[in-house]
Amino acid sequence: MQHGPAVRRRKLGAELRALRTGAGLTSGEAARLVGWHQSKVSRIETGASGVKPADVRLLLDAYGVADPHFRELLLALAGSGGGQGRDHWWHAYRGVLPPTYRDFISLESQASGMRTLETSVVPGLLQTAEYARAVTRAAVEGLDEERLDALVEVRLARQDVLRSRPPLALSAVLDEAVLRREVGGPDVMHRQLRRLLEAARLPQVRLQVLPFSAGAHIGVTGPFVIFSFSNTSDLDVVVLDHLTSSLYLERKEDVGAYAEAFDALRKNALSLEESLDYIAGIADGG
Repeated sequence: MQHGPAVRRRKLGAELRALRTGAGLTSGEAARLVGWHQSKVSRIETGASGVKPADVRLLLDAYGVADPHFRELLLALAGSGGGQGRDHWWHAYRGVLPPTYRDFISLESQASGMRTLETSVVPGLLQTAEYARAVTRAAVEGLDEERLDALVEVRLARQDVLRSRPPLALSAVLDEAVLRREVGGPDVMHRQLRRLLEAARLPQVRLQVLPFSAGAHIGVTGPFVIFSFSNTSDLDVVVLDHLTSSLYLERKEDVGAYAEAFDALRKNALSLEESLDYIAGIADGG
């Protein structure tokens, strides 16, 4: 994935290295088979550089990999077939976006589905501009107005995934605290709640509220995001945000545990219709 997250490049590199050794080839021999310098094979295998899908095909042919499903999986890791092919628009903001945020946007732009638990703030894909500004100002200290404007632009540009063809399928569970926390003041929060109601009526958006009355739940340890990709579950990724970094989990055991947790949260949450009524009640002062 030439412009994708480093974690995906390392995963692809590890798979290609295993295939090469399984074929009984050194990196130099593999390079000669495809007409490259040995250093290019090494950089790909360590995840130090990206790789084009066409180059992955050359390596798979050289290693005698014929399984169509496995080929499709590795090509998806290289950015072919595993996502929605959305443009890498965020590179225009490289000067203001940390690498972990660029990685997150890359995954979001390629994913076909996103499941998220939010415990503090409205998901970025559903934020209004003024809510996004208030959240960003609070979360990142010492921002000048120019950089703040740029980060808000990025937040709003990300929302295009919900309008693309096909759109990203978003399923979000919101703790009631998200709806009660008055970000930006009462007027900003009122308009944000109305925005949630509008978004929840989109066919690609499923929004559920986990009320305080649900008590302690499996999500109390913190928010998380699960990205899913077309045609295969082997590429699913869990993202956990921390104050200064993000953690990407790709092991099947980890992804499965978070998927089960999300299913449990949805069962404990209000139904889609009840959630809309609940949000509307809070927006109306309830």
